[in-house]
Amino acid sequence: MVELENSQETAGSGEMESNEERNTESIIGRVSATERDPSSAERFSFWLRPDFRVNPFDIVGVEHSEESSTYGLVTNIRHLTDAPSHLSNYISNDFGEMVDEPNTPRQGANVAESAVLSNTSDIYMPVQNEARVRFADEDGIHSALGIDSMREKENREQRIVRLPAGVIRMSNGSEAVAYLDADYVLGPEAAHINVSGISGLATKTSYIVFLIQSILQTLDSSRIATILLNVKYDDLLHIHESRGLMPEEHELWERLGLRAEPFPRERVHYLLPWGRTSQTTGRPNTFGDPPMPHQMYAYSLRETADKLDLLFSQVPDPWDTIGALLGEVMNGIQNNESRFRQVRNWDDLLNGPPLMDKGVPQQVGQIRPSSVGRFVRLLRRVVRTRQSGLFVPQLSTRMTPLDQAVGRLKGGHTYVVDIARLQPEEQTLVFGDVLRTIYEIYSGESGVDQDDDLPEKVIVFVDELNKYAPASARGQDTPILEQVLDIAERGRSFGIILFSAQQFLSAVHPRVTGNAATKVLGRIDSAEVNEGGYRFLDRDVKSHLTQLNKGELILSHPIYRQPVKVVFPRPPFQQGRSHA
Repeated sequence: MVELENSQETAGSGEMESNEERNTESIIGRVSATERDPSSAERFSFWLRPDFRVNPFDIVGVEHSEESSTYGLVTNIRHLTDAPSHLSNYISNDFGEMVDEPNTPRQGANVAESAVLSNTSDIYMPVQNEARVRFADEDGIHSALGIDSMREKENREQRIVRLPAGVIRMSNGSEAVAYLDADYVLGPEAAHINVSGISGLATKTSYIVFLIQSILQTLDSSRIATILLNVKYDDLLHIHESRGLMPEEHELWERLGLRAEPFPRERVHYLLPWGRTSQTTGRPNTFGDPPMPHQMYAYSLRETADKLDLLFSQVPDPWDTIGALLGEVMNGIQNNESRFRQVRNWDDLLNGPPLMDKGVPQQVGQIRPSSVGRFVRLLRRVVRTRQSGLFVPQLSTRMTPLDQAVGRLKGGHTYVVDIARLQPEEQTLVFGDVLRTIYEIYSGESGVDQDDDLPEKVIVFVDELNKYAPASARGQDTPILEQVLDIAERGRSFGIILFSAQQFLSAVHPRVTGNAATKVLGRIDSAEVNEGGYRFLDRDVKSHLTQLNKGELILSHPIYRQPVKVVFPRPPFQQGRSHA
């Protein structure tokens, strides 16, 4: 009996020693607070054990008071030695001779700098010197980022809140799914997502479409409609066609809890522009073979009268002469005023009364003939000289007014509006038409009772946002900029959510990017990263933005105290030529 008890005690002692060994093995270093580099409520440093490795954006856990843990994001790693200067090391190597062993061996250590993410007991006293540091596991990462609070909200409110947004990969091989809080993506807390990065490297369009698939698969898709503007080649014209994935790509989709499948064909609607040869060939003005089936949209004068101002968004108008004349023309056509009753198409407006008479500009109200002549020249260049075929004398049965197609939104359906081959002024018109139509419907300004079947939320995605809301336009609000600002600042309250992308964050109006609750950054040029729009990032994080690989993104979300690095799976649908 005594022998049995002794053997049990011996076994228990061995198990305790084994656990202690495992705990010791998991320690990667200890917090180091010095006179010149103290720990604070926001930052701390720790030395690394020999042969242990960490990378920027790793998340570590530190033992803290009251049995709590403080989590930190590694922002930089330095190597320190006891050499007082570089000259000392030079002299130790026999004044620069390449000796095998220096005369004075140096003692050195790797020291990692970290930004505090959170504490499990909301204790934000500085972590103490010699506190033990470990890599965070998946539960620790979720606690560090506040994702565990999303799970608590789901349990409390009995609804889905977490949206898979990528995978966090640590340098020790562990992984964790990064989630976004749906209330900060689609409202009501905040809304909008903006993605920046060098073209072709940041995979901006691919990530936005991945997020849309994540939203539609995770939440009740019948509540959400999506409008995608295709701006590059035929990138988004085959989202219903399946693409073969490698096994590791399938595994990443499964790791995120999502299905690796294209958009359902019966729920995708392609709206393609009418072109110069569409009348004879029946083909839209698109890159590559158009998807089937599809609808073609075009603009006649009568259907465009209330959108004419969008055609002049890029024209300087410091004295508002063009704006005043636009008001006369738009009101005259819409209200069928007597002087505009003979104006039935674009040629009538450009060549006949009331703007022109036998080729001579006429005075319209208080607007002088010289200003009318300039207006006609600008309009002629857009709708006649440089047009791609989008502007037609009148709509035929083969054409669909874009505002009508967009106005019939259905929950769970995706609408792809192709503008890739249009002229810049035409692209502005189409994008502005989409935004204005949606805004008027959801805000109640259209004068039509809101359809009960209208989805609660509509996501609008556009790349190259800097074309429509440039930073250089501050103080010079154009019709298209005003529309974008309305969506960015007030769209959330109506259920309109803007997903946007561009190469340079600094090139976009700050009121638009400032209202994007979630910012995503791919690889950034070294000159761009020093612009003011990146002030929300830690200095060391900025420097790492220039070193990101293709498919790696930095995710900044209101729930996270610091941005994190994620990877995401490649799209399961066919992509076009640019692979943006």
